[in-house]
Amino acid sequence: MAKSKKRYVCQACGSVTPRWQGQCPDCAEWNSLVEDAPATVFSQKHDLSRGGRGIEFVPLNKPTELPVRKSTGLAEFDRALGGGLVPGSAVLMGGDPGIGKSTLLLQTAATIARGGNDVVYVSGEEAAGQVRLRATRLGVADAPIRLASETSVRDILTTLGQGEPPALLVIDSIQTMHSDTIEGAPGTVSQVRGCSLELIRYAKENGTALVLVGHVTKDGNIAGPRVLEHMVDVVMSFEGERSHQYRILRALKNRFGAVDEIGVFSMASEGLEEVANPSMLFLSGRDQPLAGSAVFPALEGTRPVLVEIQALIVRLQSGATPRRAVVGWDSGRLAMLLAVLESRCGLNFSSAEVYLNIAGGYRLADPAADVAVAAALISALADKPLPDKAAWFGEVSLAGEIRPVAHSDLRLREAAKLGFTKGFGPSDAKTGSSKLNYRGLGQLANLVDHVMGSQ
Repeated sequence: MAKSKKRYVCQACGSVTPRWQGQCPDCAEWNSLVEDAPATVFSQKHDLSRGGRGIEFVPLNKPTELPVRKSTGLAEFDRALGGGLVPGSAVLMGGDPGIGKSTLLLQTAATIARGGNDVVYVSGEEAAGQVRLRATRLGVADAPIRLASETSVRDILTTLGQGEPPALLVIDSIQTMHSDTIEGAPGTVSQVRGCSLELIRYAKENGTALVLVGHVTKDGNIAGPRVLEHMVDVVMSFEGERSHQYRILRALKNRFGAVDEIGVFSMASEGLEEVANPSMLFLSGRDQPLAGSAVFPALEGTRPVLVEIQALIVRLQSGATPRRAVVGWDSGRLAMLLAVLESRCGLNFSSAEVYLNIAGGYRLADPAADVAVAAALISALADKPLPDKAAWFGEVSLAGEIRPVAHSDLRLREAAKLGFTKGFGPSDAKTGSSKLNYRGLGQLANLVDHVMGSQ
């Protein structure tokens, strides 16, 4: 790169000289020459301060009509979206292969199309015949959906521009789309970013609800550039184990509603079915209480879900290295809870293997599960069942205190609705109008005494 030449500008008259002088040769002013770096060739060619069009600024409190949401026909899908699809919004849905993303969107597209709306479904992974076979199996083959198997974004937008914009546009998937203006194979970072930008621009300008299906990496993150999640309005994750019956649709980002809302579906022979009471999926139907089992009222967004936490303690011979196995919960939090139980309560887990499982394949991220996990561990260690029809919740601190958690009244009401009669949690929890026999626990030692039968 060529070295830029120095110049000196007089602060009095503005004259320019190639070298510094004590006196300006034009206006004879002393000590007025100041060095000024000239503009480079790059900055001269990319100067964006001129040549553009003026933009209109509007006040922040200008009256605006709220968007009218369009129901998907599935109450669980609407719940996760915050009430339905917003016209002109872009939704990105990710999930493991074979989890049911295409099935869910095909059922949704059929329901919206039957309501008299124009729906376009573009598949880049399957031929049109394959999609029709799935539609026949799901019983939605009679829905007036415009179906195409195409991967060129230019061809898709050209075709859509020849008529009225559709109410819903489904792209399955964005990693298969390509633009002829960008070099690279479909699925590369530049292709995914460029194709998404053009499709989102079309949706915003025409008021079309756009749903993009995204691949995921082996770590579970949506494949492609991270900027893709910033470009869309809603990011959803379709979760679940293919060996289990249930599926959970979780909102990770939502510009039009609350995040962490979930919709629960059950995979059946004729597609996905809504689960009105998801707590029954994660609770066993046993008649007698068992040692090492505790029920926790988890909270997903605004929905309480009762899940069963199972613990198993296996005593080892002296000198053997104990194992710690966790399914559905954070292993680091289990290690912290075991340390608190040993340090603050005097329980010994160092010579035993600890196994913890969340029943039904559910994954917990709620810190209020600490008390339920501790109750299950203590019950398994003492080989004593917990009280029947009891729900446990609360956060445990490193000092052994049981701290309050959010929406305790909502958790207790859900437990009472399902037939539970007892509740254990923080001593200052708000019980609201719940009819459970609630008992507050201030310290983790109180929980140990209660389970061991001292109180």
